[in-house]
Amino acid sequence: MAVSKKDGNPNRQPPATTPEARENQLIAMAVDLAETQILKGTASSQVITHFLKLGSTKERIEKEILEKQKELIVAKTDAIQSAKKVEELYANALDAMKTYTGKGGNSNDD
Repeated sequence: MAVSKKDGNPNRQPPATTPEARENQLIAMAVDLAETQILKGTASSQVITHFLKLGSTKERIEKEILEKQKELIVAKTDAIQSAKKVEELYANALDAMKTYTGKGGNSNDD
């Protein structure tokens, strides 16, 4: 529970309406509590180690790699969708050409 810095009373917020938003609220509260513990000197070694790891060069590089991988996946997805649209446009153009030349359509001239 978040503690108000002014009077030390809990800052109560209504629970979020979605699981993701609720998770974000709980994470924010945990970070606030960890900050308070670190400032008071009462944080456990696990809490301190967690935040030290977050600040490490290795962690930053791994985070950057994950972000780049995410961007690559989005780009590949966009390329696949674009290729499907182009394929559909080509198919439509071929159908239109067949109809224009008299070789397409629903007639049974064959």
